[in-house]
Order: sequence, then structure tokens, then C-alpha cells
Amino acid sequence: MSGVLLNIVTVMLGTAIGLLFGNLISERFRQIVFLAIGSCTVGFGAIITVGGFTDLRVTEVGSLALLVPVFSLVIGAIVGEALRIEQRLAGFGGWLEKRMPTRQRQVTDRQDSESTDLKPTTQNHSFIEGYMTATILFCVGAMTFLGSIQAGLGDPSILYLKSLLDGISAIALACALGIGVGFSVFSILIIQGGLALLGMLFGDFFTPAIIAAIDLVGGIMLIALGIEIIGIHKMKVANMLPALLVAMVFAWLLG
Repeated sequence: MSGVLLNIVTVMLGTAIGLLFGNLISERFRQIVFLAIGSCTVGFGAIITVGGFTDLRVTEVGSLALLVPVFSLVIGAIVGEALRIEQRLAGFGGWLEKRMPTRQRQVTDRQDSESTDLKPTTQNHSFIEGYMTATILFCVGAMTFLGSIQAGLGDPSILYLKSLLDGISAIALACALGIGVGFSVFSILIIQGGLALLGMLFGDFFTPAIIAAIDLVGGIMLIALGIEIIGIHKMKVANMLPALLVAMVFAWLLG
């Protein structure tokens, strides 16, 4: 669990740095930072998607690789919408926000009440949005799943690298989205800690085909998250999270 704990520490540290320097950066620069984060997320998602598809093609899944993201995302999104995962995550974020210090809540509420422009400015982004964006960014993708599983098997090296990258990302996110980013550590603890535990118990289940399927579907979800961060369209990425589980089962059945 050392990799999971290090990831939590780096995200908290990155958030603290981002909040400290975010107050010293003008709104104009925070806007461009926010757009840069969205663009990088789209780029990372595309790289992971291509890598996942390439890896999946050379496994026993073969030419059926294209079916994995289609069925996984469609079925997963329907399940996620039925379960209202995004709404429940937002509710949890709201619960956390109510337990913030009174002064910080007043600042957040004032920012939300002043938000009238739909452009991606800092004032338009509440505590909840910062929490949800950071949760998806830090908890969806190849490094999260593969790193956590390998950590459960006794090799936390991937999570060590992920911790460094997430800490740097948290700085930029906190500058743009505020303190909600730091509270994503609860999601990191639950998701990465749970995956590490699964790795300890069922490590042999995660074959190369299953890992590649997770990469493929997770990469597409990151692209969708980047589109949402930039402000092009609301994608409800959190409702797509069950697609990762569907991809694992689908790849296992095909294999």
C-alpha cells in the first residue's frame, strides 16, 4: 500500500502548492492553464487508447478488439446512468464541502453565485467540479489499474511514477479548480486501495488482454474528460465508469 499512500501525499501536496500560487495568478492565466489541462488530457487519452488497442490486437482477442470499447462504453454508460454515479459523486463532494471551514465555504458559495458566463473560467467551477474532475483524472487509466494491481502483487514502482505525475497535475488543477481537487484523495484511497487488494487476492485474473482492454476503454474516457474540461460539451464521464468493469469481463470472455 506504500504506492497508494504516496499518491495521496503527492496529490495533497500538489493541491496545497496550487492553492498557494493560484491566488497569485491572474484570471487570464488561470483560464489558459485550465484549457491546457483539458488539451493534455485529450492527448494522454489518445495515446493510451492507441496503445491499448494495439496491445489488445496481439492478444487472443485479436480482430474483435474494436468490439470491446463499443460494447463496454454503451453498456457501462447505461448502467452508470441508471445508477446515477455522477450524481452520487457530486453528492459526496457536496457532503465534503459542507465539512470545510466556514470561511472557505463562503468563498466557494460566492464564486458559484457569481458564475454567469459559460466560458471555462475559474469562477464557474465549484468545489464539486474540482473533486469530480480530479477523481476521474487520477483514478481512470492504465497506470491506476495496472499500477495498483502490481502494487498488490508487491511491485509499487508504477504507482511511484504515477504519484509524481499526479502531484504535478494537482498543482495545475488546484490553480484552476480550487480546493476540491485535494479531496480526490478519498477516491484514490478507495479505488487504488481496492485494486491493490484485488491484486493481492486475484492477481492471476488480470491477463494482458484484460489490462489492454482497460487501457483502451480508459483512454477513450480520458478523451471524453478532456472535452468536458475544455468546455466543449458536458460528457458525464463519471457515469461511464462501469465501462471499465464491462471491458474486463468482455476481454475475459473473449479470451
